[in-house]
Amino acid sequence: MHAVTADDHRPAGPSPAGLPAGGPVAVLANPTAGRGRHRGLLPDLLDRLSTAGRPVRLLSATSADEAEAACHAAVAEGASALIAVGGDGTIHRAIQSVAGTAVPFGPVPAGTGNDFAAETGFPSAPRAAADVIAAALRQGHSRPVDLARMTGADGTVRWYGAVLAAGFDAIVNERANRMRWPRGPRRYDLAILAELARLRPRRYTLTLDGERLEVDAVLVAVGNGASYGGGMRICPAADPTDGLLDVVVGGRFDRRTLIRVKPRIYAGTHVTHPLVHTYRARTVTITADDITTYADGERSLPLPMTLTATPQALHLLH
Repeated sequence: MHAVTADDHRPAGPSPAGLPAGGPVAVLANPTAGRGRHRGLLPDLLDRLSTAGRPVRLLSATSADEAEAACHAAVAEGASALIAVGGDGTIHRAIQSVAGTAVPFGPVPAGTGNDFAAETGFPSAPRAAADVIAAALRQGHSRPVDLARMTGADGTVRWYGAVLAAGFDAIVNERANRMRWPRGPRRYDLAILAELARLRPRRYTLTLDGERLEVDAVLVAVGNGASYGGGMRICPAADPTDGLLDVVVGGRFDRRTLIRVKPRIYAGTHVTHPLVHTYRARTVTITADDITTYADGERSLPLPMTLTATPQALHLLH
């Protein structure tokens, strides 16, 4: 992902009640999100955010890692709020800097997948979402939602807002990211075909609030929210305000069964299949060989890892 160059969009105005005084509203924008279809909206979005009476500072970055570092720096320097304009990947990078802090956050959905913004009640239209965020800034109002905290075997800590994939979908993403050809969506389609050809259940050890479970599975997902991948309701009962994580395990699927069940994920009806089991826990440990997980659609930590539901870890401008 890429962000646009830094700029102070408007002079400082009066400080809204309830927000940290003095700092600007930092904005991370990904012009390539959603295949660039919202690129021309950014000046208008900044104008709308500026109606809150705060200076708006556009962060500068040319890669996903730089974008995340820019967010951390902005928060460390006293930003009064952080806004992310993009899809779930952009939001994922941004929340690493505000998770567990009092700095409020606003997602402006402008990506291919906007699951976190949708699940937390933001309008799907970027202009409307920016207006909601600006109103919250003016009023000094935010509301808390949960995040999931990931802790890797080496102690690395990351956060996510929507869903962690640790099964077939993560394996497909990993293959697609290794492929140099073709470019675009066809690469993902070919990665699916390649992984279907070698599909096999893998042995997972899940520990759910201290209860150990050995499963052979093809699909494993842990949801703070219900959906991933642009509306696929893999964890349909997940609620990002209940202090719990929803775990969905699809067992010993063969190729034909997986192909038949996969479309049902969009409606969330896959959980009624006899090979699918659902669980709910505050703390989940997952162990399996040779799996790199994907959180909010972004390449994340390898297994094993521990996931912890963290209530009210993020304060949304809504």
